[in-house]
Amino acid sequence: MTISGTDERNLTGSFAGLRVLDFSTTIAGPHCTRMLADMGAEVIKIETEEGETMRTRPPVRNNCSTAFGQLNVGKNSLVLDLKSPKGLEAVRRLVATADVLVENFRPGVMRRLKLDYGSLHELNPKLIYCSISGYGQTGPSAELPAYAPVIHAASGYEMAHLAYQPGRSRPDYCGIYHADVLTGVYAFGAISAALYQRSTNQKGQHIDVSMLESMLSLTLNELQWSQFEVKATQRPMFGPIETSDGYVMVAIASEKTFQSLMKVIGHPEWVNDPRFARYADRRENWGSLMEGVEVWSRAVTTEKCLVALNDDGVPSSAYRTVAEALRDPQLAHRGALAEVEDGGGTFKVLNLPFRMSGAKVSAARRMSTLGEHTLRLLRETGLSEDEIKAFSGKRPVAARG
Repeated sequence: MTISGTDERNLTGSFAGLRVLDFSTTIAGPHCTRMLADMGAEVIKIETEEGETMRTRPPVRNNCSTAFGQLNVGKNSLVLDLKSPKGLEAVRRLVATADVLVENFRPGVMRRLKLDYGSLHELNPKLIYCSISGYGQTGPSAELPAYAPVIHAASGYEMAHLAYQPGRSRPDYCGIYHADVLTGVYAFGAISAALYQRSTNQKGQHIDVSMLESMLSLTLNELQWSQFEVKATQRPMFGPIETSDGYVMVAIASEKTFQSLMKVIGHPEWVNDPRFARYADRRENWGSLMEGVEVWSRAVTTEKCLVALNDDGVPSSAYRTVAEALRDPQLAHRGALAEVEDGGGTFKVLNLPFRMSGAKVSAARRMSTLGEHTLRLLRETGLSEDEIKAFSGKRPVAARG
């Protein structure tokens, strides 16, 4: 998708012509490389004959996972046995033609395979090699196993979040993997920066992305508060206000919005009330202020509450499910969703959340099958038909089309 009004028929992606070898699994690495694919890069996803774990995650239709599809649409699929000499030789031949390599194995795995940056840099000095791991490639925690929920806890994020839940002492359960998505985005940014640097010095480099440090970047205020003695209450704890049929989030982050809210709820005199007049006082009496707001909000429906708040410029939203959010006309207007075809039918994925006037940014329309591009890619490396057949004892699946 491009910025509205731009003719994209002759546009290409910003990374058109870029070749990426994707050794990553689950979420963080695949999210990063899917972003690269959406921006025009040729991404080659390397898997075993069984396929990676996410291929079994629901929803699954006709053995096709849409969760896997969301993370991997637009990539070429290459099946290789990295434990075999022939598989490793094929990788090394591909590395010579690649611009970027992304991996998120536990530190040490790629080194044991002799596919680490030091080994591959000799083959391709321009290679940008991105390693994603829980704690970084070196250090006392480097080889610890790590998944997003563990990193959420280790980073202090969960306890920081808990501090905004009055009356609670037990951390929340984890169901949404912020660390994976966030780290994938940081990896994408670092790769983009390295590509720019390579355009000036013609040199590749190794990028080391830490999930722990990625999650710490979310605790902006808390990181500072942890270094100094501060009062327990630092800022308003934004939360739901109750309506007659649901809940609404109201964010009062400026004097203007505070004054507008007081007008909406029928208490303009509270603008000068000693409890609320100054931000510092308001912060200390936030609970009382919200109780007063709810006296008004509980008497109206969510719809009427939002109309009144929006009319006076008060930032607010109903609490929506993801399904409800996806039906927002704003998303349709921006073309936020792309329809993808796989062996189980069609499903929708989210396009990247930005548009460009001079480049195409969009998800591919079709999901590759496991090993679909193996034959073409192995032929490209210069292997003979007999050598290709020897990889698995049978011919790889030919590419469609």
